[in-house]
Amino acid sequence: MNVGVFLLIEPFASVEVQLARAKEMGFTHADITDTNAGGSMLGSAGFSPTVSLDENPFDVLRLFQKHGMTPSTVCAHALLLEPSNPGVFGTAEIMKAIRFAAAIGVKDVVTTETDPRSQWAQNLSYDQRVFITAEKLHAPVRMAADYGVRLLLEPHGPVTDTIQGIRDVFDLLGNPASLGVNLDTGNSWLGGTDPVEMAREFKHKIHHVHWKDLGEEWVERRGTLFGCGFSNIALGEGVIDLAGVCRVLADANIESSTLEIIGSEDILKRSVKFLKDNGM
Repeated sequence: MNVGVFLLIEPFASVEVQLARAKEMGFTHADITDTNAGGSMLGSAGFSPTVSLDENPFDVLRLFQKHGMTPSTVCAHALLLEPSNPGVFGTAEIMKAIRFAAAIGVKDVVTTETDPRSQWAQNLSYDQRVFITAEKLHAPVRMAADYGVRLLLEPHGPVTDTIQGIRDVFDLLGNPASLGVNLDTGNSWLGGTDPVEMAREFKHKIHHVHWKDLGEEWVERRGTLFGCGFSNIALGEGVIDLAGVCRVLADANIESSTLEIIGSEDILKRSVKFLKDNGM
């Protein structure tokens, strides 16, 4: 398994600066992160690791190659529970991400429903949340199959943070081969699910992993938050049974994964060592 890093190593730094730092630290893979459709003022000024989905994907690939790096996935986290709105990242942007990934040979696009932000979304029932998530993914999943790309659901919201929720979305979409799981060890645990059980349930549908551990201070918040972005401790030094996840996935032939960790180079290197020591 390749262990990559998110391009958020240096604050207020461009994609190129992040790639250079990742390579200096010994990484060879990274996700195309914080994607958006359209330009970005901060991105244009070099203060953000933003890659626009409207850019020439081959220019992005060349930038990775310039620094000896390989893109692992294209992240296209959406707000699928919100009412359809051109100003909200949703179906159209996910479809752009699929085309972007396919053009440069990136196999996986990662998305999720995210926590409900508006009062309208907060008032949805469970069944309504499953339906609206599946409905907004219907066209992207079909497109992913046509382009030879996989669309991976990540635990990051009230539906995907649960095993049953992912199952129900998969069932509503017909369980196509182009739909898989991006296991996030921290998000699934924080949402109240045992990531070891999630790994076991979706072992053959997991094609990418976001690794993070969380400290004791997060225990009292478990079950109240849908994702926490990044961790600031090394893998194996928190409360999540990451060794158990590794035991389940060790023979799953997952090609790539990403550390969702911010902190010192030493923390990142200890995390890589933890994964290697546990058979990943």
